[in-house]
Amino acid sequence: MKGYLPLIIGMMLVTYLPRLIPLLLMTEKPLNPKLKRFLLYIPYTALSALIVRGILEASPGMSIATLVGIGAAGICSWFKGGLVLSVFISIVVVFVFLNI
Repeated sequence: MKGYLPLIIGMMLVTYLPRLIPLLLMTEKPLNPKLKRFLLYIPYTALSALIVRGILEASPGMSIATLVGIGAAGICSWFKGGLVLSVFISIVVVFVFLNI
């Protein structure tokens, strides 16, 4: 365990410092409105990049349930616009669809 501690601390610093330094340097500066709007889309883009592969590689027997879940999430996000609500609604719809 003694040999791993410097490695863990080094990985912690390499991960934490790139996030801390811009936060400290950019705290008082106002952002360009276009840049601010661009940054607002990053969570949605990252989430879709993480989820889409899993959706497309769903087990072969669940392709209809997958399409139903995608449709439910799309409709909910179109009308309501909430990220968490869309994911929750799609989970509930697929659960109900699989248990009918």
